[in-house]
Amino acid sequence: MEHINTPVDVISMCSANGDIRPLRLRMESEDHQLLRVDIDEIVSSKPIQYVGIEAIVFLCRATVEAKQWLFELKYTIRTHSWCLVRKVY
Repeated sequence: MEHINTPVDVISMCSANGDIRPLRLRMESEDHQLLRVDIDEIVSSKPIQYVGIEAIVFLCRATVEAKQWLFELKYTIRTHSWCLVRKVY
């Protein structure tokens, strides 16, 4: 397990009732190249509240450079920002 807590760019979709779903993210790889990650599956999502900050944590699965990734993305509601919380390989 690798903890990252890095802000990332995310393309997401909102349903008619306001549910948000991440579709793709973009981050910088270890060799400083932009890496595009298409999310294959959202395994789970759960709303969290920590010190008055509301967020949603998504457990996602993706194939990146022929490897399966399992990772957590956090969407902070008030700031409308996304963060790659950790990777679970």
